[in-house]
Amino acid sequence: MIYTVTMNPAVDYTVKIPELVLGKVNRTEKEAYFFGGKGVNVSIVLHNLGIKSIALGFVAGFTGQFVRQGIYSLGIKNEFIELPSGMTRINVKIKSDKETDINSIGPAILQDSVELLFKKMEKLKDGDYLVLAGAVPKNLDAEIYSDIIRHIKARNIHVIVDAVKEYLLNTLKHNPFLVKPNRTELGQLFDREIHTEADIVFYAKKLQEMGARNVLVSIGDKGAVLVTENSKVICHDAPKGEVKNTVGAGDSLTAGFIAGYMQKKDLEYALRYGLSAGSATAFSETLATKDEIEKILNSY
Repeated sequence: MIYTVTMNPAVDYTVKIPELVLGKVNRTEKEAYFFGGKGVNVSIVLHNLGIKSIALGFVAGFTGQFVRQGIYSLGIKNEFIELPSGMTRINVKIKSDKETDINSIGPAILQDSVELLFKKMEKLKDGDYLVLAGAVPKNLDAEIYSDIIRHIKARNIHVIVDAVKEYLLNTLKHNPFLVKPNRTELGQLFDREIHTEADIVFYAKKLQEMGARNVLVSIGDKGAVLVTENSKVICHDAPKGEVKNTVGAGDSLTAGFIAGYMQKKDLEYALRYGLSAGSATAFSETLATKDEIEKILNSY
């Protein structure tokens, strides 16, 4: 079974504006609401591919119910923990001459609720996959993802971490199966600007020296670089197409990678599958469908 953990899910409010003018009233041409968060997006794309997962995390308030009901309506099992106060965050995605995101903080998560999450982790079994993805509310310690892995470390779980800065670095001592920073996030981990493929490989190997087994670095429309635990470096350009939406493309890459690896246990195939899924989402207005992903994969 695959479990995804979204500590801080969101309602994404996407608006299209001809031109964003600061200090003025801006009127939208188009708007939509989506429930999401990185782990939630992974579960949705896996569902679109016909792969079951269980979505875990925290929700609060009427926006939290919107997230929970939306996932339920798709037929995805979720075991979100309801927080006693606060409200699941709303992120505003402004599509104009430039894309602008306004991401909210999210509700505080108390230790009692964290303990409930740990209890849910007890059902994970050898061979399961656990995806730890996305932002963490500021009141939680930067060791939270590390603590989760420590809680299940006695079992043979494939842990995938898609997080930033200390939240990712603190997990490396537990030897996660895969870490997935993008190029910017990789640079932030080492306080460096990453410009070349050689830079990506160098710092990806640094993450391996610190404990990561496999490192997947996404570089947007340039594709991705995968450094495997047997020291193989695999670079693939992204499929070509018209980019319509970047929200969830990285999460689709993660979902596709998992799907491809589960199929063949081949990391290079998993990378191609992941890039096909990420690109299919980028070429669509919403998260990619199975047909969209496989159409790209078969021609890639």
